[in-house]
Amino acid sequence: MSRRKFLLTFFLGSMGLVFLDSFWLERYIIDWKEFDISEGSENKIKLIHLSDLHINSIKSFHKTMAERINNERPDALFVTGDSVNSKRGVPILDAFLSMIDYDIPKFAIMGNVDYTGRVNSATLRETYKKHNGKLLINQNHKLKVRDRTVNIVGVDDYLCGYPDFLKASRDLDLSVDTIVLNHCPAYRDEIDAINAKLGQKIKLILSGHTHGGQITFFGKAIFTPHGSGNYVKGWYKNALSSLYVSKGIGTRGLPLRFGSRAEAIIFQV
Repeated sequence: MSRRKFLLTFFLGSMGLVFLDSFWLERYIIDWKEFDISEGSENKIKLIHLSDLHINSIKSFHKTMAERINNERPDALFVTGDSVNSKRGVPILDAFLSMIDYDIPKFAIMGNVDYTGRVNSATLRETYKKHNGKLLINQNHKLKVRDRTVNIVGVDDYLCGYPDFLKASRDLDLSVDTIVLNHCPAYRDEIDAINAKLGQKIKLILSGHTHGGQITFFGKAIFTPHGSGNYVKGWYKNALSSLYVSKGIGTRGLPLRFGSRAEAIIFQV
């Protein structure tokens, strides 16, 4: 084989691998991660976090994901915004939720695309309610698991809604751990500032929105959407809270991922 032919074959093969990775593997082969932040607690609570489903059709990986959730038997499932792209996606979200065991409590919040897609919050609320779920818009819920209780706080979207962490924290039991659902990670800074006065025991803040950059080079995102702040993906810890930013499930804009594989996260709290 001549040098020229070898280089051409190598180039075409490399482009083929990049195409396969970007349009299929990183989008449809979900990376399941697990973190134990229970600090040795004997009564652990298992939680699964999904974000940015952007669901507009049921694909085989949605079925596989639902099966994994059912097999894990979490104590709760969290969906941190951008469940659908438009109101036409709500029946498809309904179909996806129907594949997940009803007995698993589900908690969701609104994201900016839920709003820009003109999704009716009441319709979305009823959809989650139908599947043992709650849509929390500046609201909270006490989740009781065996002999333990945790606060679930859901804030409205930072970009298109009216996030109010103070309102969302109304009447909370400050003696138990709190988990905050917050779509745009940039609002984390305000949560920390408000909670410095409230004194909640925030165990975890869960966000999405960024898609981990969706397209990255050498681990660096070339673009993150407004509302990301200084957060892209993974853990961000300070003296006030621990934030995890999920790379999410779906895509927005270009139907591909590069260096930012879709993920679902299991937390032991």
